[in-house]
Amino acid sequence: MSEDITVTLAFVSTMSGFIPVLAALYNYKHLDKVLKIAALFFLISCTFDPIMWIMVNLGEKNNMPMMHVNVATSLVFYTLIYYCLFNNAVLKKVTLAIAAITLTIMLAFNHDIHQYPTVSNTALSISLIVLSLIYFYQLLNPLKFVDIEKQGLFWINAGVLFYSSVNIFLFMILTQIPVDVQKNYLVINSITNIIANILFSVGLLCKPQKTA
Repeated sequence: MSEDITVTLAFVSTMSGFIPVLAALYNYKHLDKVLKIAALFFLISCTFDPIMWIMVNLGEKNNMPMMHVNVATSLVFYTLIYYCLFNNAVLKKVTLAIAAITLTIMLAFNHDIHQYPTVSNTALSISLIVLSLIYFYQLLNPLKFVDIEKQGLFWINAGVLFYSSVNIFLFMILTQIPVDVQKNYLVINSITNIIANILFSVGLLCKPQKTA
């Protein structure tokens, strides 16, 4: 794939991070507590790529510490989001247990913050796949009928599952791929990020529906 296409996709991917923020601002009065937490996370998250880009252009040779901060921030917010989403007290405890295990793995296997956080990204992806599947099960088994496609968090959860499940193998092998061809694989990340941000935006534009 040509470098121009790769760079363009990376730019579009970065800019797509602002779409959920705009959607949240437009529909803010209709957002419930969990959607507001998600909106805050998307606002914080969309700043990381631009900051990393600015760091490089200012002469910073290694911006990986920001990547580690990004992963840690994602773990904190997603743990809070899913903890609030689950109705069952047991599932809330499971969410905290998964977060604790993920954090332990991150601390145990990522000693150098100047290296790409392969283990952290992989561990986070696994935890999000598990949590998103559990939440889909909860949505599909309500105590009363609901239109799940009208649930904003259905779309956000779909974006989380899509992004995590597609990119998990990329996160696993990225550091094993020669640097000169990594950009070809990062196209996958760019495309999935764009799609995920579209799904997040759809979710934030939904009016909250009462669930069981």
